[in-house]
Amino acid sequence: MRIWIVNHYAQMPSEVGITRHYSLARPLAARGHEVTIITADIHHVTRQSLLAPHERWRVDSADGVTFVRLRTPSYQGNSPARVNNMWAFARQVRHSPILDGLPRPDVVVGSSPHLFAGWAAERRAHSCGVPFVLEVRDLLPQNYVDSGQFSRWHPAVVGFSYLENHCYRHAARIITLLPRAVEYMVGRGVPRERVVWIPNGVDLSLVSEPMPCGPHEPLVAVYAGAHGMNNGLDTVLCAARLLQDSGWGRRLLLRFIGDGPEKPGLQQRAREMGLQNVVFADPVAKAEIYQELTQADIGLLHLRRFPVFRWGISPNKMFDYMAVARPVVCAVTTEDDPVRWAECGISVDSEDPEDMAAALRNLAEMTPEERWKMGLKGRRYVEERHSFALLARRFEEVLQEVVEEGR
Repeated sequence: MRIWIVNHYAQMPSEVGITRHYSLARPLAARGHEVTIITADIHHVTRQSLLAPHERWRVDSADGVTFVRLRTPSYQGNSPARVNNMWAFARQVRHSPILDGLPRPDVVVGSSPHLFAGWAAERRAHSCGVPFVLEVRDLLPQNYVDSGQFSRWHPAVVGFSYLENHCYRHAARIITLLPRAVEYMVGRGVPRERVVWIPNGVDLSLVSEPMPCGPHEPLVAVYAGAHGMNNGLDTVLCAARLLQDSGWGRRLLLRFIGDGPEKPGLQQRAREMGLQNVVFADPVAKAEIYQELTQADIGLLHLRRFPVFRWGISPNKMFDYMAVARPVVCAVTTEDDPVRWAECGISVDSEDPEDMAAALRNLAEMTPEERWKMGLKGRRYVEERHSFALLARRFEEVLQEVVEEGR
């Protein structure tokens, strides 16, 4: 098959950012499929262009996977300029000469989070006369409503709802990362049999053999990921203050790796709170993050208490912690909790710093051997259910089905 994947924020493993589609595409390329990932030049974390000033686009390759980077205007934060960047990317997907010159695909996959990309991928698939597959990573615009950012009747929500319905109607299949999102989509009129669950996972070829941590102090609890509004990392700072005030300040260090619009404010609040047990680090490329995680003793996940999580969760960072066999504190209010299923950590409700601090203390009070046994359960869980080698097989099957149906 000749496969096009449209993902505004896709990155190579040598870069910081979303590498899901590279990890799905690499096994497919090894099996003889031609995979092209179409992405934007503006790096979502650094906000810098990856193109030279004279370039309108660039074609790169990694392990047999082709990346086409399209030039888009710069932006900072969640501003009107970012919306302009999204729309510019969609226009490029529809009309860029570099894509017109590529061999015709057999199927086009359009990935959210924003639906301009999904719509543009559908229009490109239509013009090529090939099936369109929609991948939904975030339930937009429902996320905006559930998080209180916009009312249901805000023009942005109404507009994105129109695009959402358009993409749902025209998709031969809808891939969702969330285990219960099928119920949401059925409620929007999508036939159940057209929805497929393919969650996030781990490229275990990038992960060295897990090693246990010996006894040492301070123990390190690491948060590795986006510093955004939905992550609610103020709660983690409050848990750090509780630990510090209760005499755990020198025994347990909280390390934040990553970037996002909330990071400067978090750093300022940590200074104002006088936290001596919190450090912030720059984001790390996927190919390097596992080495960083093996230096920690505990993985930490927190998401704010939003109704949208009733459809489940699938955060990369959770599976990354499991892959290096580190126990996880999962602070997400949801019925679908892989940490609880795998018995590889402690789950608490979100936005509860006292429960989070207690969970961190409980893990810190365990012996290194007890934490290691708990972490190994997580490693086995991702090997059996969230290895990208397995997920790529399912992805391939879905695309082959729609291509055959199209014929």
